[in-house]
Amino acid sequence: MTSDYEKGISELKKRIKSFPNFPKQGILFWDIFSAISDGSTCRLLQSLLVQAVKERYPEVEAIVGLESRGFLFSFSLAAELGLGCIPVRKKGKLPGEVVAYKYDLEYGSDVLEIQKTVHPGLKCLIVDDLIATGGSINAAVQLLKTCGAEVIGCLTVIELESLKGRSNIPEDINIYSLITYD
Repeated sequence: MTSDYEKGISELKKRIKSFPNFPKQGILFWDIFSAISDGSTCRLLQSLLVQAVKERYPEVEAIVGLESRGFLFSFSLAAELGLGCIPVRKKGKLPGEVVAYKYDLEYGSDVLEIQKTVHPGLKCLIVDDLIATGGSINAAVQLLKTCGAEVIGCLTVIELESLKGRSNIPEDINIYSLITYD
């Protein structure tokens, strides 16, 4: 018999739409917005994420949301769980003192920044909508480690397994994705 959790994942997966050749030719874009535009699906996704955090990452002290779709989930998760919410943004988007990390992309480089609110030993969970190549998640891991934080894991809604993004994220990071696609 299928558990309520597995039924929820199956229902969520049915509601996520894909768009071929977006944002450019050859890319198959998996759109989480198509699922969360419906109130009951939005509530379902929130419930699934909260359950995943409670079961897989009970020691978490702060939720770290990656720009930009990770922000959608990080604040609501943090608020529901009574935890801090820390945004990781692209260069120049955060005020005050920041720590930066430059990383390479397949087509150039980019910089992620975090405000100096992270203290050494803070147990952080990175949350994002999707793992594709793993580059931005790896950069966030490195950025948090630079601040002295302990990255206990990474929670995503979707993982595109064929892109092998996990291989670009340190092996000691406990990764859990609600849904996987080949």
